[in-house]
Amino acid sequence: MYGFRIIANIERASKELIEGFRGLCTGNIADVLGRFHTTIGLRHFNNPGLHMVGTAFTVRTTASDNLMIHKAINMAEPGDVIVIEGEGNISRALLGEIMCRMAQARGLAGFVVDGAIRDAAGIRNLDFPVYAKGINPAGPFKEGPGEINVPICCAGAVVHPGDILVGDDDGVVVIPKEQAEEVLVKAKEKAVEEAEIFKQIAAGTVDRTWVDKILQAKGCKIII
Repeated sequence: MYGFRIIANIERASKELIEGFRGLCTGNIADVLGRFHTTIGLRHFNNPGLHMVGTAFTVRTTASDNLMIHKAINMAEPGDVIVIEGEGNISRALLGEIMCRMAQARGLAGFVVDGAIRDAAGIRNLDFPVYAKGINPAGPFKEGPGEINVPICCAGAVVHPGDILVGDDDGVVVIPKEQAEEVLVKAKEKAVEEAEIFKQIAAGTVDRTWVDKILQAKGCKIII
């Protein structure tokens, strides 16, 4: 069952905390989060290298209706990412280039859509982050119902209003706002560790003995 309600105010992390995640890769953040809190099966409809960071502004809607998404564009604040639970259904597009241009003009940070979009070519040229399940030229209706700023499940990831989202070429990771400070510290440490591994690989000094140690600890037999 879908409700028909709008929660106007959400608690957001500080701009400094949110911006701290800019440039960090989703893979390292996901590792810090125990390899959870990632979306599954969404495509990146932008040119390679575009990075997304922002506050989750959530929408829950049916697979064929975007009335509440339009309302969310009007309500969301600069730096927010509109995250849409659309049942993972791609039978109709929930948004297209016009809505992306409106969101971009208002300073929003992107769209994450568990459903379809259209106008893919136009969106790709906007330098505005958009993630979606697929594409379909068929447009949506504007009848409702739907909900704004309630907890949702978007492409397998639970998202609460005010969580921090980071997106790159690999997908989107959801950082629970109550864990954000700790995750930021650990993700930066992870990035430093990874850079050191790259140096070791280039120098031919990387240590791979850990693989055999794990296999031995788990009782794996190596037959020669």
